Amino acid sequence: MDEAQVRERRARAFAAYAALEALPMPSIALVHGPAVGSGCEIAAACDFIVATPAASFRTPEALRGTVGATQRLPRVLGKRLAKDMMFTGRSLTAQEAMQAGLVARLIDSSQLETLLDEITSAIVKAPPQALRLAKRAIDRGVGLDPEGALAAELEAIEEQLASGRWMGKR
Repeated sequence: MDEAQVRERRARAFAAYAALEALPMPSIALVHGPAVGSGCEIAAACDFIVATPAASFRTPEALRGTVGATQRLPRVLGKRLAKDMMFTGRSLTAQEAMQAGLVARLIDSSQLETLLDEITSAIVKAPPQALRLAKRAIDRGVGLDPEGALAAELEAIEEQLASGRWMGKR
């Protein structure tokens, strides 16, 4: 690819990750194998990751002579582990990714369908506005100091109260 194509490809990828993060409803990544480069970025852009022991996570872009995956993973894993992965090609096992906070749930592949049904059922039963507001408050709050984060939550609470849809009221 020439320089313009590289820029365009990266811009499209960044837009896709941002769109995934901006969804008003929860997004869940299911990883049952290697998530490498953009695959790791896509999974990290979801609200949480469910993985099987066969999952692994790797971001070897720098070793391949490119730059990518430098922003999202350091915020989740911490900069030292993200740099280790980026600079050495280290692959995190599903267990390591869970211990580092990237994976929320580690499940045997034989239980996968049951767990996905449970997660889907819980999300579908929840009031959509409450999920949307909670997601927004969390996403905004993590980038703020404690006072700003509390203000983001209070804003969500006020919006919910103003709607008249709270605590079972509709």
